[in-house]
Amino acid sequence: MNFDFAQLQPQERYKLLTGLIVPRPIAWVTSLGAGGQVNAAPFSFFNAMGSDPALLVIGVGNHPQRPKDTAANIKRSGVFVVNLVSESLAEAMNLTAAEFPEEISEVEVAGLQTAPSVHVPVPRLAQAPAGFECRLHSVLEIGRNRLVIGEVLGAFVQDHLVTDAKKLYLSTSELGLIGRMGGRGGYVRTTDLFEIPRISYEAWKENNR
Repeated sequence: MNFDFAQLQPQERYKLLTGLIVPRPIAWVTSLGAGGQVNAAPFSFFNAMGSDPALLVIGVGNHPQRPKDTAANIKRSGVFVVNLVSESLAEAMNLTAAEFPEEISEVEVAGLQTAPSVHVPVPRLAQAPAGFECRLHSVLEIGRNRLVIGEVLGAFVQDHLVTDAKKLYLSTSELGLIGRMGGRGGYVRTTDLFEIPRISYEAWKENNR
């Protein structure tokens, strides 16, 4: 079956995109509100988009008449932190997705602890297994889409997840991260892993003589 996006409403396109592009990593973004409160909100239109410089891109939607608090906070301060979400934090993350008034800190509501960041004034979530401290590179507004592009200034990883700091080896499977699946409440674990060794062109030629 084919679906013509030109004939679909935005919410219908959203259903197809989120139902097919899975799993999607979750950016649990902390930012500073106008009153200095620490806000937290999750976004699953998110991924890494480059390493030189290191770039993250987050799709932050709008309220009907204004940008979401996270977008407004990032535009005002120019900095933010992307925390990654482990399964143990799923309930707290889900709570912070609620539309709280701007002056209320989702971090406080969810009973989360924060820790100072190294490169930005925005704190990170202390319980998060890992994350990235970012400064705003640019914002692309395309239609009703707002793409926040952040340059990564530094990464934090819980010590027990680093197997060799010099070689930058991490115990990725032990991060216990979750991702979004289709539907408003659909999630997936990242603990069911398999590996396929990459093959070079030379090896392919050798195997196909």
